[in-house]
Amino acid sequence: MPITTCVFDAYGTLFDVAAAARQAAAEPGFEKLQQKWPELANHWRLKQLQYTWLRAITGAHADFWDVTQDGLDWALEASGLDGDAALRQRLLDLYWQLQAYPEVPQMLADLKAGGLQTAILSNGSLPMLDGAVQSAGIGDVLDDVLSVESVGVFKPHSSVYDLVQKRFGGERDDVLFVSSNGWDAAGASGYGFVTAWVNRANEPIDRLPWKPAHVLYDLTTISQLAGL
Repeated sequence: MPITTCVFDAYGTLFDVAAAARQAAAEPGFEKLQQKWPELANHWRLKQLQYTWLRAITGAHADFWDVTQDGLDWALEASGLDGDAALRQRLLDLYWQLQAYPEVPQMLADLKAGGLQTAILSNGSLPMLDGAVQSAGIGDVLDDVLSVESVGVFKPHSSVYDLVQKRFGGERDDVLFVSSNGWDAAGASGYGFVTAWVNRANEPIDRLPWKPAHVLYDLTTISQLAGL
C-alpha cells in the first residue's frame, strides 16, 4: 500500500532536545554549565524517558511537563548543578522553545506539497507541543498534533498509536512513522506502521522483537521513503 500519512515523534526527532542545555550554556550567568551541558542534556533526556516507561507500566500517568521537570531535577543533581533556581528555570523556559533540526521545515513542506498528510504523535502535552511547533514555525505544514494526554498513557502503549488511525483512517501500513527513539520505532513496527528510526547518534539497534523498516541518520530522505 502507498504511504498516505507521515507521523513524527516530536522530541529528539523533529526538535533538538539538547538545544535547551546548549543554549543556556552560552548565556551569561550560566558559565558553570559550559563544560557540563552535554552530560546534563543526556541525563535529562534519559530520565525523562525512563520516567515515562515506569509511569506507563505502573499506571501512574502524569503530564509530560511534570515528567520533564522531574527528569531535569535528577539531571541537575547528578551533574552537580542542583540548587541553582535561576539555571533550572532558564532550562525549563528554553525547553518550551526547542529548535527544530535544520532539515525539518523543508522536509515537511515537501511532504505536504506531495499531497501527504502529516502529524506529530508525542508523549508531550498539547501546550508543550504547541510551544515547540510555534517556535519552529512548522504549524502550517502539519495537519495535526496528537498527544498521549487524550489516552492517559505514554508510548509505546498501543492505544497511543491508535490515535493515528482514529484521526486519519486508512490501514496501519498506510502510515510512515518516524522516531529518533529506537524503542518507539520498534513499538510502532510491532503495531503495524511502516517505520523509520532516525539514528543520529549511530547507536546499535535495540534488541527487541520488532525492528524499524528503515534506519536513517537525519530526516532528509523522508520524502523518498514516502514515495515522492
